[in-house]
Amino acid sequence: MFNKRIGIDLGTANSLVWVAGQGILLKEPTVVAVRLDDGQVIEVGTAAKEMLGKTPGNIVASRPMRDGVIADYRVTEAMLRFFIQRVCGRVFLFKPEVMICVPAGVTQVERRAVLDATLAAGAKVAYLIDEPLAAAIGARIPIANPSGNMIMDIGGGSAEAAVISLGGVVVHKSVRVAGNKIDESIVAYMRRRHNLLIGDVTSEAVKLRIGSATVLEPVEIMEVKGRDNVTGLPRAIAITSTEITEAIRPTLLQIVGAAKGVLEETPPELASDIIDKGIVMSGGTSMLRNFDRFLTELTGVPCHVAEEPMLCVVRGTGIAIENLDLYKKSIVRR
Repeated sequence: MFNKRIGIDLGTANSLVWVAGQGILLKEPTVVAVRLDDGQVIEVGTAAKEMLGKTPGNIVASRPMRDGVIADYRVTEAMLRFFIQRVCGRVFLFKPEVMICVPAGVTQVERRAVLDATLAAGAKVAYLIDEPLAAAIGARIPIANPSGNMIMDIGGGSAEAAVISLGGVVVHKSVRVAGNKIDESIVAYMRRRHNLLIGDVTSEAVKLRIGSATVLEPVEIMEVKGRDNVTGLPRAIAITSTEITEAIRPTLLQIVGAAKGVLEETPPELASDIIDKGIVMSGGTSMLRNFDRFLTELTGVPCHVAEEPMLCVVRGTGIAIENLDLYKKSIVRR
């Protein structure tokens, strides 16, 4: 009763923390600022994100998660410790039990790295749950029934498609292409087409403001500021939503490829269930305008975005840690 149970959605772009009995207590960007001379972590979350691309030589602001997995172990451990201390207090007598979700397609080495980092950050016990399963639980899909449900979880670092039946993942495909790659494709397009260098923060703002998976009517226009690649001087240009749709289309097609791959491998009985129920989309990138319509056009299966798609995974992780006995088949414990 004294142990806190914590569920963490450790995303590439954003991290969310759920505490059993209290709900979501923390939502922060997955960014850490580190001082280079002594390796000291100086900021985590929103404050660190504001430093991206603006730091002096002795400070580096970076994302310790890449493509849904740990890219920098030491910094990830410091970030997890920060999250645990934020919800438990800086001094706690009883170590919490912590559940973290990981992409279904990660290797055993990557899974062990997450478990080790969680224990090193102060957890008494560490649990892992597959992200598509957590997203399905959080989207309130009845996963225990003997019928097929398809979930598409599209975050910042990876996109995952999975068919779930009887409480387990039947077929899954994971591509390490998602929101961050969409931002990169906008950066590359601006450099190639307009000779304008922009940063990740600007490209994300463009995506949120005028980005769309299909051509918008009427066309929307936005002013973008950056550095001219030829003269090296600051410059501002106007770009249209149609250009952004063209820029991000190849990346979106890779994400759709994961959904098609899963549908091709799904057993026929489950496939008929999916045609009836459709594909549920979760994750921050699923909120890109008209993405559900784009996915429906290319797969022929009706798609709809879950309610509060960004919260599905953390909500599912929280429900799983509150009901460990119900989901013990689907959880790895350390």
